[in-house]
Amino acid sequence: MPFVVVSGLSGSGKSTALRTLEDAGFFITDNLPPELWGAMHDLSVARKLDKVAVSTDARTRDFLGALEDSYVRLSRRREDLHVLFLEANAEVLLKRYNLTRREHPLGESLMLDFARERDLLAPLRAIADTVIDTTPLSAAQLGERVMRLFRLEQEFDLRLMSFGFKHAPPRDADLVVDVRTLPNPYYDPELRPRTGLEADVAGYVFQDQASNDFYGEVRDFVRLAASRAKASGRRGYTVAVGCTGGQHRSVAVTARLATDLSELHAHVTDHRDMKLHEDL
Repeated sequence: MPFVVVSGLSGSGKSTALRTLEDAGFFITDNLPPELWGAMHDLSVARKLDKVAVSTDARTRDFLGALEDSYVRLSRRREDLHVLFLEANAEVLLKRYNLTRREHPLGESLMLDFARERDLLAPLRAIADTVIDTTPLSAAQLGERVMRLFRLEQEFDLRLMSFGFKHAPPRDADLVVDVRTLPNPYYDPELRPRTGLEADVAGYVFQDQASNDFYGEVRDFVRLAASRAKASGRRGYTVAVGCTGGQHRSVAVTARLATDLSELHAHVTDHRDMKLHEDL
């Protein structure tokens, strides 16, 4: 993997690019003067970090005099050194600043700051291996461009968990599904102490066509919600499936969803309240 230097105009999407790289497993150092690129390289080698990205921009303007020398020395040690420079037209930068209400690092009138910043960062742009004009791009589209540029795979993660409503729904779920209308093994004395992970308990839950039809609609909706989250650029989505106690129905449904939605890399992260029963 390359040693990546990310630079560009303020408001052009550097934070988005860095977040994308970080999500792909890069170790990120923001606002690093060029003179410290070599030290960061040595540290990453010592710590066996194979994916490293740093950012250098107008905030490090007092240190840009060492840019050329620092770049030459590091490029001799890293054949895979890659400089990514982001830019956008002044009108788009102005709109983005008006949305965030942040101060420009050069701190005068914005349009004047943009022009001064272009001149200040011209040496960084000149050494860039890749220049991306983010004027027409959304944050998600820029993230996709960065992923393609470095041939990174962004695997979507569908996280499934079961719970019992009587213990309160989890707060961190993106979607909560209620399966309390399914047949409840609790009312079978032989099945009551067991869990939805066992085949005959799951068979009780899905004992008739109506139950399987209901499950099918739940599965299709979870697939739709997770697929839309993936298409929006999210790397993960959490679905919590609840029954009354969190021992039978929610456990069986969650386990079945993990199998049926394997194309979304679905996996069970926790049967949150099943352990409460196991400890009794």
